[in-house]
Amino acid sequence: QVHLVQSGGGLVQPGGSLTLSCVISGRAVSRYATGWFRQTPGEEREFVSAISWSGRDTYYSDSVRGRFTVSADAAKNTVYLQMNSLNTDDTAVYYCGINRGLYGSSWYPVSEYDYWGQGTQVTVSS
Repeated sequence: QVHLVQSGGGLVQPGGSLTLSCVISGRAVSRYATGWFRQTPGEEREFVSAISWSGRDTYYSDSVRGRFTVSADAAKNTVYLQMNSLNTDDTAVYYCGINRGLYGSSWYPVSEYDYWGQGTQVTVSS
C-alpha cells in the first residue's frame, strides 16, 4: 500500500517561511514523480510544484516560482516544499501527491496523481 504523511504548515506572517514535508511509503520517489498542490474552499486543487523521479527536474506554477523550492531525499523517501516570501494568497490546504506512472513525465494534472497526503493548512496572516 502507498501512504503519504505530511507535516509542517501552520500560521506565518506575510514575508515569512515554512517548510512542508511528505514522507512516502510503498512507492519510491526515485521511480515516481511527486507533486505539491493546494486548495482553497470552493476551488479546485491547483498545481504548485513537482519534482521528477530523477530529481533533476523541478516545476513550479507562475505564482510561486522564485519563492518556493521543491526537493526530494531518496534515502528518506521524503519530499519537501520550502516556501519563502509567503503572502496571503498562499493561504490554502497543501497536499503532496505521487504520480501514478512509473518513471512518469506528466506533472501538472491532478489526475496524474493517484495517492495523496492528508493535507496541511498553511495560513499567511498578520
